Amino acid sequence: MPVRLGKEVQEMLRSVSLALLLLTAGAQAAILPEQIGEFTCAQPTTQAPADGALYSEFGFQAAERVTCTAAAKKLTVEAWRTQDSTGALALFQSRRPPGAAPSDVEKLAAQTAPDALLLATGNYVLQFTGHIPSSEELAALTAKLPQMEHSVLPNLAESLPPENLIANSQRYVLGPVSLQRFEPRISPSLAAFSQGAEGQIGRYKTPAGEVTLTIFNYPTPGIARDRQAEFLKQSGVLAKRDGPLVAVIVQAGDPDAAERILAQVQYKAAISWSQVQPKKGTNMGNLILTAFVLAGLIVGASLLAGLWLGSFKVILTKLGWQQKHETFTVLRIRDK
Repeated sequence: MPVRLGKEVQEMLRSVSLALLLLTAGAQAAILPEQIGEFTCAQPTTQAPADGALYSEFGFQAAERVTCTAAAKKLTVEAWRTQDSTGALALFQSRRPPGAAPSDVEKLAAQTAPDALLLATGNYVLQFTGHIPSSEELAALTAKLPQMEHSVLPNLAESLPPENLIANSQRYVLGPVSLQRFEPRISPSLAAFSQGAEGQIGRYKTPAGEVTLTIFNYPTPGIARDRQAEFLKQSGVLAKRDGPLVAVIVQAGDPDAAERILAQVQYKAAISWSQVQPKKGTNMGNLILTAFVLAGLIVGASLLAGLWLGSFKVILTKLGWQQKHETFTVLRIRDK
């Protein structure tokens, strides 16, 4: 093949590959459906993350915004998809405004205005403005969302003591960027994300002002013990360890109040079970009954096989193909 022709073929292949890549990226970016309940939606637009470094640490994949109408009503929906449910939890907490009110639509949901709702479901964060969807509308929408992932949320998110916790101050930490955004007084090297750490931050009211509590979760209690020792070497740092958790407060104006907050942090072991659970009624009685039924089936099959074999031999004898006394073959071996 001539060199010039070879180059042209290569250029054509590159163009085709680029076109396929763009088409694939466009298909993967499609998130929101054309119909949401009674609302008919326009063409969605792709949204860039508000904080690229932070969203990337949360596992950001794609975001869209769409405007929908129904009669005289208008609805705006924004959707952000992350790699997993933990990333969606972190993104939800970072986007939830201070004045948001709790909502029972989802476990992670907050009403940000009289006609606005922010929630996290699976690995998605959704913002509705202009209309708060009903449970049926929300279920219909989430069923259409592509690449939905429903992993178990980290138990660390519920480790913050509730007493005197400032509403909507929680922030989940997945790495150095989110730690710098939400608690810059703790260095990433001290937190040791390279050893598998994740963190949950919350702010508390005390008589001397606000204090920030950061709870780090490590893979083993041994790692947590080493990290606690390093935290305690820092000036103005209070640290408590409980199991694999290390609770840290930096520069507390009221050390006694800070100690009371730390004393409430307790590790609660949680077991995540992803296998299919046995159906109700599966117990020892059912197991024994099943064993008897199986034994009965085996006995019945054996009887049927014996009857069939005996009938077959009778038929052969009637037809003369087998003598009546030829049932057994006897070998007469005698010692000489």
